[in-house]
Amino acid sequence: MTAEGIVGQYLALKRESDADLLAMQMGDFYEFFHEDAEAVGRELDLKVSERSSGGESYKMAGVPLSELTPYLTALVERGYRVAVADQREREDGEIVREIVRVATPGTLLETTSEEARYLATVVREGEGASGGGYGLAFVDVTTGRFHVTTVEGAGAVCTELYRFAPMEVLPGPEVRGDDDLLARVEERVEATVTLHATEDFAPGRARHAVREHFGDVLGALGGSDGGPARSRSGSAEGSADPIGGAAVRAAGAALSYLSATGVGALASVTRLQPYRPDDHVELDATTQRNLELTETMTGAGRSLYETIDRTVTSAGGRLLKEWLGRPRRSRGELERRQSTVAAFAHAALAREEFREVLGEAYDLERLASRSVSGSADAGDFLRVRETLALLPRLAEVVSGSERLRASPASEVLSRPDHEAAADLREALSAALADDPPNAVTGGGVIRHGFDDELDDLIDRLETNREWFETLDERERRRTGISRLSVGRNKTDGYYLQVAKAEADAVPDDYEGIKTLKNAQRYVTDELREREREILRLEERRADLEYELFCELRDEVAERVALLQDVGRAFAELDALAGLAVHAVKRDWTRPELAEPGALDVEAGRHPVVETDTEFVPNDLHLDADRRFLIVTGPNMSGKSTYMRQAALITLLAQVGSFVPARRARVGVVDGIYTRVGALDELAQGRSTFMVEMQELSNILHSATEDSLVILDEVGRGTATYDGISIAWAATEYLHNVVGAMTLFATHYHELTTLADHLPRVVNVHVTVDDRDGEVTFLRTVEEGATDRSYGVYVADLAGVPAPVVDRADEVLDALREERAIEAKGGGGGTVQAVFDLGSGAFRTAAEADGGSATAPEPEPDPDPEVERVLADLRDADPNEMTPLEALRLVQDLRGRLPE
Repeated sequence: MTAEGIVGQYLALKRESDADLLAMQMGDFYEFFHEDAEAVGRELDLKVSERSSGGESYKMAGVPLSELTPYLTALVERGYRVAVADQREREDGEIVREIVRVATPGTLLETTSEEARYLATVVREGEGASGGGYGLAFVDVTTGRFHVTTVEGAGAVCTELYRFAPMEVLPGPEVRGDDDLLARVEERVEATVTLHATEDFAPGRARHAVREHFGDVLGALGGSDGGPARSRSGSAEGSADPIGGAAVRAAGAALSYLSATGVGALASVTRLQPYRPDDHVELDATTQRNLELTETMTGAGRSLYETIDRTVTSAGGRLLKEWLGRPRRSRGELERRQSTVAAFAHAALAREEFREVLGEAYDLERLASRSVSGSADAGDFLRVRETLALLPRLAEVVSGSERLRASPASEVLSRPDHEAAADLREALSAALADDPPNAVTGGGVIRHGFDDELDDLIDRLETNREWFETLDERERRRTGISRLSVGRNKTDGYYLQVAKAEADAVPDDYEGIKTLKNAQRYVTDELREREREILRLEERRADLEYELFCELRDEVAERVALLQDVGRAFAELDALAGLAVHAVKRDWTRPELAEPGALDVEAGRHPVVETDTEFVPNDLHLDADRRFLIVTGPNMSGKSTYMRQAALITLLAQVGSFVPARRARVGVVDGIYTRVGALDELAQGRSTFMVEMQELSNILHSATEDSLVILDEVGRGTATYDGISIAWAATEYLHNVVGAMTLFATHYHELTTLADHLPRVVNVHVTVDDRDGEVTFLRTVEEGATDRSYGVYVADLAGVPAPVVDRADEVLDALREERAIEAKGGGGGTVQAVFDLGSGAFRTAAEADGGSATAPEPEPDPDPEVERVLADLRDADPNEMTPLEALRLVQDLRGRLPE
């Protein structure tokens, strides 16, 4: 085929794939052309060459056939969808190329990351302001996990997407037209958005895809088949309550997409796990971000996950991260986890032995997916064998400890079929060589004694190799040639090499094949025949070993559910044992789980902050009669830390973890909502205050009497009295209508009077030692309110120049006493003004005096510039200005006055 024909074929295949890039096999290389070559060269630092043919030039970049996987992985992890076209030869000798798979961010098996790699599909049913009901499906082909649910409203969609953090999102046809939702998805989740075939979202087609893959599970999803959701092996999975036809459409579209991409991982998806969002604690995307559960907002410091993660396996770490994003509401499940953590915490020797053994485990969930996709090699099966061998060792550790034996850890470890695991382990041991090569097509993979035909081939092969190994010695004796050797290379095959000085002694049956500088190479008829026999035996051995390996791979693939069961049991016990290690190290306590509406913490601490500094513990008490705490106190005194630790202690309790406190009684909540600070999101057309109000709106609409609400500085993004009014009204609404347990930190000291009028509102404050002008933040929370925020002191700590700090103190004193403030500097003269607390504006000193008889008469024709200065002075709001900005304003106004 000509160069033009090859490039044309490349472009046609790329259009067919609808992928971002195409890797097309050409002999021993995968090649990229045109813009694809430039992109690959830029992303992977590959050399891009330019070729010309028929007057047309084109660019090329390629990677060797054997090295495609790491390059493919790197491209996909950068967000590209890469199609792979392989070549094959027809019987008539024609070379044809066809797409065999499309690797995408959500379907990549060959990942180097330990993180989950979810593919998400989102469909919508119904209409309305909230967007109606949505169906979501999340599938991780690297582990076989498949979750489906239905939610109400676009906000809930964003929450679930943020929980699972998918690598790729497939929006259904109704969702594609919702620009606002797509913008919110792209804002909250770093995922590739792919427009998959519309027909795969059709209800009938989706039902068929689900039924064909899982069998009779549609009843659990709200379809028509009835019955609980079941795995392919027939075991019940997930909730049996219907969760809606939208979930069926989402699940079916996900399955169709996996099939269309050709990744070969569908067989690893053995269980369909429907869930309801109300099975878990509601954590909207804002709350997950504010509490820094798995990543910090600034990128610096440590998240909660990074702080408490003491797992020894990648699967255990993945599961712990999932738990933090999806805390449970089931007291039974939480108490089961707590009991396991407690058993590990108190059985120190057994715990360390257990973790030491478990640390040898490989990631069975991912090995299972590689097995069913056909990409597993002999090394993968060695890792499967070694990991399965840990199951009886771990069971022995558990049974040898009275505490662990009596705990749920024993039940978790008994879930997998130990007998089946032992059978598979023995099968792998019998089949695999002790140290097989990575490549499974060249022989050396299968153990001697496993297959009689293979053993016979290997014996005959060794006999022929031994013939060659002793050939040089025999020929030297037969011919009398002293400098004679036997060699082999790819060009000449086997040969006899004789030094030129002894060429005259070469017998007649030697046939020369190559002349070197100081030697001559020969072959004989017998040598050729032996070589042909060796090549035939080597080829047959490689083919037979590959056949046997594929049979072994099929056997392992049939046990994929077993591998997943073992892997998930190991992950769960690893996560719980890790929580026990952290609890012991940090002196955490097992919380008592109670009915909603209670949060009683003695000497509570922030789980992250306590690891970096000497921490001052504080108590917290909320119950039916004490539902709303207004938290006041200085800047930087620890108000936000106090509130966040309340949220994190509640969250950790509903993960099943111990908590940082001397004692804790935690009522199970249905949601945790936070509004802590805000940043401008100008790209989305939202200012700081708009973001603040949208977050507040979500809380007021979503929270219930069983929720925990954390509010930090509501209303600070607008004018003083607007802000106070909003904060006041929000407090009343949360107290009177919602009834949620609430902690509200504020510098609006006017709000503290609400404790006198609302029966369940209580004031607490962070204490300060302020003696002789020295301010010390004690970081202790006590009952009652405070009326000072010490903002000027914090400005001093921040390094604001001393003259500004001193002047700010003077201005602050004047404002408190409602006396005149004299502006200084600005070219001579002064202007006196006073801040009117009633109107929230500055007035001139004369106006403040009420217009005394000694005040000068107004000019008949007032200077327009003076009027403008006075107008600007009246409009100025000191609550919206820093001291430095206030000083600059006065200087500016002074400079504009006529002399």
